[in-house]
Amino acid sequence: MPEIELTASLEDYLETILQLTKDSPVARVRDIAAARDVKPGSVTPAMKRLESMRLIEYAPNDYICLTDTGRRAARRVLARHHILTRFFAKVLQMSPEAAENDACAMEHHMSDEAMDRLARFFEFMAGCPEAPKDFLERFHNCCLIDGSKPEACANSSDCGCEVLTSTGEPTMSTCDLKPGQVGQVIQINASPVIRQRLLDMGILPSVRIQVERTTLTGDPIWLRVQEYQVSLRREEAECVMVKLAS
Repeated sequence: MPEIELTASLEDYLETILQLTKDSPVARVRDIAAARDVKPGSVTPAMKRLESMRLIEYAPNDYICLTDTGRRAARRVLARHHILTRFFAKVLQMSPEAAENDACAMEHHMSDEAMDRLARFFEFMAGCPEAPKDFLERFHNCCLIDGSKPEACANSSDCGCEVLTSTGEPTMSTCDLKPGQVGQVIQINASPVIRQRLLDMGILPSVRIQVERTTLTGDPIWLRVQEYQVSLRREEAECVMVKLAS
């Protein structure tokens, strides 16, 4: 996809349209205004701008839908929002409201490199057999991290991280999932270009994906990812390693 210069405000509108069209093919100006907590008159100029960039299909006083390019751009922003919110809430233990607000502020300026590094961090924590399983607990209990704790370390007297063995949970390629089955993403083993495309689609570590349908040849494969349907080529799906989830 060619690089598109979008302001943070326009990206927010794309993200809102994507969320509104999750269960409906179109959105309306008044619904977008309500979701963004702005007046309908403020939405129209933004819609005209997005339409001129061929990111949406729009005519005044008519329904709005994303083009394929617009949908990819919206999913890219939403993927960054999800991984930042997760990092702030789960790792840094920020309040849900603060995690959401900071993710909204930072998602527009997050580089592909930062996105990839965060994804690799979660992949490491979930999939590496030598990753200390109590790492985050030790981090959260450290008196140097939480100023409200006493000076004495809340962890055990031995602060060295013990290397734990793997849980031995079997993993498989997304291609091995049958229609209706759900998998939890463990790792993405792909070239940088394909990996970034998958991350931008919201296929992130620990995210649950469900196979909706496929062809007799298994190419392409349609998935439900974070309440949205995406289509992957077989070579892409083979790169996404998952474990079965209930």
